[in-house]
Amino acid sequence: MMLKNKRILVTGGTRGLGRALVFRFAAEGASVAACARSADALNRLELELRLRGARALALQCDISDAEQVQLFAKNVLEEFQGIDVIVNNASLLGPRIEIVEITHPTWERVIDVNVNGLFYTTRAFLPSMIDQKSGSIINVTSSVGKIGKARWGAYAVSKFALEGFTQTLADEVRSSHVRVNSVNPGAIATEMRRAAYPNEDQGNLKSPEEITDVFVYLASDASLGITGQSFDAQHFKSHSKETV
Repeated sequence: MMLKNKRILVTGGTRGLGRALVFRFAAEGASVAACARSADALNRLELELRLRGARALALQCDISDAEQVQLFAKNVLEEFQGIDVIVNNASLLGPRIEIVEITHPTWERVIDVNVNGLFYTTRAFLPSMIDQKSGSIINVTSSVGKIGKARWGAYAVSKFALEGFTQTLADEVRSSHVRVNSVNPGAIATEMRRAAYPNEDQGNLKSPEEITDVFVYLASDASLGITGQSFDAQHFKSHSKETV
C-alpha cells in the first residue's frame, strides 16, 4: 500500500473524480478527509469508507466560504493531527456560453469556487504542512487552463489561474519540502463532462477510477522532489517521474 499512514484531504469528494480518489486513497492505506456541499452524500461516503475499514472523515463545506473552510480545517486537523496531502478537486463548470453572455453573478460564482476556494483551502492547511516540513498539494486542472477555447468562459480562466497558483506556491514552499503540482484528468466519464458535452457518448471515455495512478504517485513518497509540474493523467505511466 503506497499511502499507508498518509492523511489526505479531497475537496469535492462525493462525486466523479473526487469520489474515485477517496476510495483509491483509502485502498492504498490512507486516512481520508473529504468535503462537499451535500450532507447526505457525505454521510453515505463516510459510511461506505468505514465499512471498508478505512479511517474517514466527511464534512459539509462550501469551499467558496472562507469561514466554512476555516472550521472544516480546524475539525480535520484536530481529528488527524495534521495533513499530508491536499487534492484541490472541487470545481464548478458554469454555463458553456460566450463571455459576453455571462452574467456577473455567474462569473463570480465560478471564480469564487474555482479560484478563491482553491486559495482558502490551501491557505487553511498549508501552515501545518510547513510546520512538519513535508506535504503534497495536487491541484486538478484542465486542458482549457492551458489553451483557451471559446465558450469555456470563467471555467477556463479559473484553470489558468490554478496553473499560476500552482507554480507560484511551488516556488514559495520548496524550501519547506512541500511540493505543489497540477493534474489534468483529461476526458473522463463524469457528470461535469456530460454537462459540458451533453451529446457525447461517454461509453468511449475512461472512468475516473482508471486515471487515479498519477494522484497516488504524487501523494506518495515516490514523488519526493517533484514540484511545480503539470501532469496528464491519461498518459501517466505508473512510477514514472516524467511529465507530459
